[in-house]
Amino acid sequence: MDGAAGPGEGPAREALQSLSQRLRVQEQEMELVKAALAEALRLLRLQVPPSSLQVSGTPAPPGDSSFAAPPGLPPTCTPSLVSRGTQTETEVEFKSSRGPPGLSNGPPAPQGASEEPSGTQSEGGGSSSSGAGSPGPPGILRPLQPPQRADTPRRNSSSSSPSERPRQKLSRKAISSANLLVRSGSTESRGGKDPLSSPGGPGSRRSNYNLEGISVKMFLRGRPITMYIPSGIRSLEELPSGPPPETLSLDWVYGYRGRDSRSNLFVLRSGEVVYFIACVVVLYRPGGGPGGPGGGGQRHYRGHTDCVRCLAVHPDGVRVASGQTAGVDKDGKPLQPVVHIWDSETLLKLQEIGLGAFERGVGALAFSAADQGAFLCVVDDSNEHMLSVWDCSRGVKLAEIKSTNDSVLAVGFNPRDSSCIVTSGKSHVHFWNWSGGVGVPGNGTLTRKQGVFGKYKKPKFIPCFVFLPDGDILTGDSEGNILTWGRSASDSKTPGRGGAKETYGIVAQAHAHEGSIFALCLQRDGTVLSGGGRDRRLVQWGPGLVALQEAEIPEHFGAVRAIAEGLGSELLVGTTKNALLRGDLAQGFSPVIQGHTDELWGLCTHPSQNRFLTCGHDRQLCLWDGESHALAWSIDLKETGLCADFHPSGAVVAVGLNTGRWLVLDTETREIVSDVIDGNEQLSVVRYSPDGLYLAIGSHDNVIYIYSVSSDGAKSSRFGRCMGHSSFITHLDWSKDGNFIMSNSGDYEILYWDVAGGCKQLKNRYESRDREWATYTCVLGFHVYGVWPDGSDGTDINSLCRSHNERVVAVADDFCKVHLFQYPCARAKAPSRMYGGHGSHVTSVRFTHDDSHLVSLGGKDASIFQWRVLGAGGAGPAPATPSRTPSLSPASSLDV
Repeated sequence: MDGAAGPGEGPAREALQSLSQRLRVQEQEMELVKAALAEALRLLRLQVPPSSLQVSGTPAPPGDSSFAAPPGLPPTCTPSLVSRGTQTETEVEFKSSRGPPGLSNGPPAPQGASEEPSGTQSEGGGSSSSGAGSPGPPGILRPLQPPQRADTPRRNSSSSSPSERPRQKLSRKAISSANLLVRSGSTESRGGKDPLSSPGGPGSRRSNYNLEGISVKMFLRGRPITMYIPSGIRSLEELPSGPPPETLSLDWVYGYRGRDSRSNLFVLRSGEVVYFIACVVVLYRPGGGPGGPGGGGQRHYRGHTDCVRCLAVHPDGVRVASGQTAGVDKDGKPLQPVVHIWDSETLLKLQEIGLGAFERGVGALAFSAADQGAFLCVVDDSNEHMLSVWDCSRGVKLAEIKSTNDSVLAVGFNPRDSSCIVTSGKSHVHFWNWSGGVGVPGNGTLTRKQGVFGKYKKPKFIPCFVFLPDGDILTGDSEGNILTWGRSASDSKTPGRGGAKETYGIVAQAHAHEGSIFALCLQRDGTVLSGGGRDRRLVQWGPGLVALQEAEIPEHFGAVRAIAEGLGSELLVGTTKNALLRGDLAQGFSPVIQGHTDELWGLCTHPSQNRFLTCGHDRQLCLWDGESHALAWSIDLKETGLCADFHPSGAVVAVGLNTGRWLVLDTETREIVSDVIDGNEQLSVVRYSPDGLYLAIGSHDNVIYIYSVSSDGAKSSRFGRCMGHSSFITHLDWSKDGNFIMSNSGDYEILYWDVAGGCKQLKNRYESRDREWATYTCVLGFHVYGVWPDGSDGTDINSLCRSHNERVVAVADDFCKVHLFQYPCARAKAPSRMYGGHGSHVTSVRFTHDDSHLVSLGGKDASIFQWRVLGAGGAGPAPATPSRTPSLSPASSLDV
């Protein structure tokens, strides 16, 4: 009975939630009113001489300019004549606003006072007089009968003399009046309607410009977010409206997808190594070192819209076929898998095959060899794993059949006979005979013969196979065995169906590895290479499967995933830990490409070198050299790393983990110099102050922990805690003087903190509108609110970074894209330059110390992209007065 809900508990809970939401709105309006009132008082003290204030009912002299707009405010915004009421009543201390029953908006307006015409509605739903606007947010009192002292406004009363009012009483009365006026700003007191709000659902992002020029308001998931306009911006129309002149060019991709894919490593006729990661096919040119002065470099095919799953190289060594998985666009609509055939020399797409014909993705593909690559065989990832044959030149399907409900891991044409196709995978090897249909779309037939294991143990998986010059086939399986399949006469007792005149049977078996065999490679000299999983061995086999030579891959690189024969005796080996190795069996192997193996989140760039640091769910902390495109070092954190930041000296780096623990490491020795735990929630952001004296740590326990730091960054001690957020911390930035912090939280709050003053929250956010920030990574703020797309639910932007020269803003979104905006980006629907390539949500972006490059992290695709920034137009901060640029259309992203 205790757990049963009462009959009125449901409506009561809803009413309580409604009141709580109303209270939050009123608290925000209260901040707005207080800030505006304080600003009005300050302006009156500074700019209005006592002689210019007129007694009520006495007009100001025509030449009096004492109420002219102060510097930094719009010309129409004078410090007088402000009203918040929904109707124009006779003027007294303030104007009342009708609200719902039971809510008082202050005392009623007395009769007999002078009336004035209603004007333009303010953000809070009131009306400002036709003569002027406001220097601050709505709700400022109207000083129609100023006192003798110009310090404070006073109520308009004909029954009292201004000289009888002391200053302190006026100040108290003004504050009391402001508190009463707060209620008129709520949605309920305006009939449930915001006259400045554009229509939109609770999940949409809407932005509204306060007509009085003080603030803008946007909505995320129905929650209003007010941002104050800096005093140096007289009009939003002055802000940049076009995409930035800077562009991005993909310079380098770190990583290789070996963890969960096959058919992913080949060598082209040009000597370039081709492989893939995320949505990019990389053409790597080995040099004297990993991207070093010996000529190493990368080119990239970026025609795919989702993750690439497999590759095949045409017999001419130039054309490449790549198949992608299915995905969804930003609206949740499915994207269809497809195969691209493209020229590796020009990087131009030659043919698009199978759009709408495949389900889920393309799992395996292969070119025919006997007829100069005229045909392409494709297996998709549907439940039936449809096997289809295509005419490469025309892009038409010649034959299709359901292959099996089990996984298909490899497919290939017999190099001597294109009518023979082999597939292998989970517990099967299938031999297919393709007949007819040449030149006639869809009329070909495929018949299957199932490989029979007979007296040999049937393995669970057969991941790979290779054709020998004599026509036999070698398969590698999950038991570590290499089976030799030879042709034999057709036997009516052989299980299977079809009209093949010959079939294949096992003629020999050799135990080659401990654990599964992931790769087989036929070399030019006729020998075969096999790569083992568990034992990480690479073995060369001669005729009769006689072992000739072997080498072992170091454990930290993982198992062998793919093997390709390079120039001369050189071998390329892809591993399950996303590394690409180069070498030979005699001398061993060294890495040329390395990457993470799981989701990435932490990223920071070195303050004075072209280096950056990454961490993620694979528990690896990696320092990368952006000049040599190589891994400088990596260590095992033992826990998931989520965020990191360099000390301004670059000598140490702080890393936040998912357990509330954070470390400080020496970047040279890699030793941990500090190990601290703050709470038991994950840490989402760590940030050193620009002078290096403080370290701020944002946690999912809603607290920002502040530590004072020694000059070398090695030692730290707790300085204080910033407490006031109602949700977990997502982003934070330090002011340029190192005394203040701006922070965002999971419920879209923007708060400011006085760290030097004792980690106090600055209740009056209006006073922080002109503060300059050393970095800008907060995704919510006036200078960047234009980056949010329409219909955003508040999670669409994962990371943001302003360039050091304060010209552009890079944005990482949830739709696999990197955007480049002009800074400041404070206009709704701001246009951007948009760049694809990542196959998962982009989790972080950061500029290098000199803004020459931008680094972006893929989430689950574990990729790291290094972009070159082009057309920067020189160093230095952006001009103070932005040039006027004609607005572009709302469809404002330029896809590059």
